[in-house]
Amino acid sequence: MHVRELTADDLDAAWELGRFAFGSDAQRPASASAPVPGLTRYGAFDDAGRLVGKAVDLHHDQWWSGRAVPAADVGGVAVAPEARGRGVARALLTALLRGARDRQAAISALYPTVSAPYRACGWEAAGVLRTVDLATAALPRHRPASHLTVRAGTVADLPAVGALYERVTRHRNGLLTRRGELFDAADRGLPGDGVTLVEADGELVGYATWQRGRGYGADSVLTVDEALAVTAEAARELVGVLGSWASVAPTLRLCPLDGDAVSVHLPLESAREHERDLWMHRPVDVARAVSARGWPAHARGAVDFHLTDPLADWNNGTWRLAVADGAAELTRVGGEADLRLDVRGFALLYAGAALARSVAQAGLLHHSPGVDPGALDLLASGGPAQLLDYF
Repeated sequence: MHVRELTADDLDAAWELGRFAFGSDAQRPASASAPVPGLTRYGAFDDAGRLVGKAVDLHHDQWWSGRAVPAADVGGVAVAPEARGRGVARALLTALLRGARDRQAAISALYPTVSAPYRACGWEAAGVLRTVDLATAALPRHRPASHLTVRAGTVADLPAVGALYERVTRHRNGLLTRRGELFDAADRGLPGDGVTLVEADGELVGYATWQRGRGYGADSVLTVDEALAVTAEAARELVGVLGSWASVAPTLRLCPLDGDAVSVHLPLESAREHERDLWMHRPVDVARAVSARGWPAHARGAVDFHLTDPLADWNNGTWRLAVADGAAELTRVGGEADLRLDVRGFALLYAGAALARSVAQAGLLHHSPGVDPGALDLLASGGPAQLLDYF
């Protein structure tokens, strides 16, 4: 088996492999047959030169406490049925990680169809992208605020929408920056069927993008792709506008962002789960992952640990984590350490998905008797990560 970057001559075969793996429509998009800026496609070939597996490195950036961290988010992993169980995916992901490190990526996320192969390669489940259904009529209504303007958005408003998305997301962890070549090349038309804007003195303070769907009966659904606000008043206004659809769209479908201005006004206690997409995380380069992100200003301390990574040997070894003044650094130190961390445990801690004692109970952190594993909670500083984009 040989793994290399795909060329333009390989793209038709890659499309067919993905189409069969994911049950895609036979009508291929133009992007499937041409190079796309902002991503790297990898292929695995057998000795006869046949493409038997593929994977895509998406050149994203993710927000981590105010700083954009280069990511190698993974999509489109597919292996021909005749080649499954032969290490094709592992070989692809090994090459992808090495290439991602060479281009200075620090971290990686993916949405698995099955988790076991990715766990074997160092990714670990760190969160869920939830899509929920709410009864539209249950959304709270209130008298519109006189100092706010509500209007339909146009293409000319999209830069302001993007700026507001950044205001909401940049201080959080894990969310895509939506910058870079992949997003620059995207269609700049209005997303979905419409955009609702809320403004205060001409400044955008909230928006919702939505798709109307079909019909107006009991099974009609208004799908809200995104609803974000930077003030409580703007959030209430948005929720009121969405609630006004109750007579023709009894169900409202959306992906809530935990603890944001809009979610705290939604009757989430009555939400029904429509869909859940597990996502997994891992470091590409642990030293870069630590130094590139922001850290809470109150977090301070140092801890030594030994890391084991099955695919990225550059991450193996004994490290000292030092955190202070909103920044952190990993430096190599000699000798052994009482705390021995698997790369999947590193992923859980870094993403704020678990604390050290839980990671130890899961068998992903080992320590000598009498040693407190909680010292590695320093790596979990900053709160849980979340994703709003599916890829």
